Amino acid sequence: MASLRLFSASPRAVLEGLGCWTLRPASPRLFSLCCVDCAKHQGSPGKKLLSEKKLKRHFVDHRRVLVCGGRGGDGVTCFHSEPRKEFGGPDGGDGGSGGAVILRADRQVKSLSSVLSRYQGLDGEDGGRKNCFGRSGRPLHIRVPVGTLVKEGSEVLADLSHPGDEYIAALGGTGGKGNRFFLANDNRAPTTCTPGQPGQERVLFLELKTVAHAGMVGFPNAGKSSLLQAISNAKPAVASYPFTTLNPHVGVVHYEDHQQIAVADIPGLIRGAHQNRGLGFAFLRHIERCPFLLFVVDLSVPEPWTQVYDLKQELEKYAEGLSRRPHAIVANKIDLPQARARLPQLRARLGQGAIALSAATGENLEELLLRLKELHDGHVAVGLELGHQPLRW
Repeated sequence: MASLRLFSASPRAVLEGLGCWTLRPASPRLFSLCCVDCAKHQGSPGKKLLSEKKLKRHFVDHRRVLVCGGRGGDGVTCFHSEPRKEFGGPDGGDGGSGGAVILRADRQVKSLSSVLSRYQGLDGEDGGRKNCFGRSGRPLHIRVPVGTLVKEGSEVLADLSHPGDEYIAALGGTGGKGNRFFLANDNRAPTTCTPGQPGQERVLFLELKTVAHAGMVGFPNAGKSSLLQAISNAKPAVASYPFTTLNPHVGVVHYEDHQQIAVADIPGLIRGAHQNRGLGFAFLRHIERCPFLLFVVDLSVPEPWTQVYDLKQELEKYAEGLSRRPHAIVANKIDLPQARARLPQLRARLGQGAIALSAATGENLEELLLRLKELHDGHVAVGLELGHQPLRW
């Protein structure tokens, strides 16, 4: 009962009863550390965090970020004080180093929309007496999508193309030295200490290039999104008007031997895309990481074989050699009468290897899946010969 009465008394009465104790406010650095840990460094305290569903609606594939490393803690000047030991000597500790800002590739992040425009690393603590060093600031990790390029100006600094890849975007400042550091034979009582150094400050440009095994390339309204929906569990928007797909979508095709192949639905290209017409450069960059391609052709339009020529020309003008990658030609909308009539002409010009199918009815999808597996196995075999590990989803 005595303990209950003590804690139920007023704070002033408690302090008067414990006269030898002092009440100190909480450290502001400790409070800021707790706040940052709770927010996981993904948002500011005054800004409401967006849900993952809302973040997916706002696809962002480039971002300008200002990163600042944490400041180092200051060194202190103090001397050892102990009864019957008049000349205890200097015992001021060094300050802790500032926390670094690190970019980390995370497979769960699909867009740069969750990346803020500015990040500040945690500061190091000041040194203390009795040769106590200050605590270093914890590193600040920023989650970015797999396939993020880190640039400073026009220079590419890092390519985070595998899950778990990290890049130190900004280094933290070094901590200051306490007067114990300056102890020497000719200076037995130094009073010098140094302040902590500011952290590194940089302006970086993040650019996302979608990582997938196969990239579906075609003109608007060719049926790429419908085809991706038919062979995978992806749910892209499907409609009958051009430019329905405005963001790249990645679907994973599962096979019986537990093999998984990632297929990217690239938004439709138009003639002159290499000159940044239409969606232009905004999504041509997402084709660069795909080791093999699927040229999706709308078989219901007049002279559908010209679409393949135009697509290859746009890819070649954007990046030399891009159109010569292993590929398959997919003739979609075979369920339409006019499309089935043009199939012999298409194969006469492009070869018998063109795959005719219907994403709407599911006709002949098995041939596409087998061809997709052949392209993937060939890519893996070439990569193993060169010592490259295959991309796994």
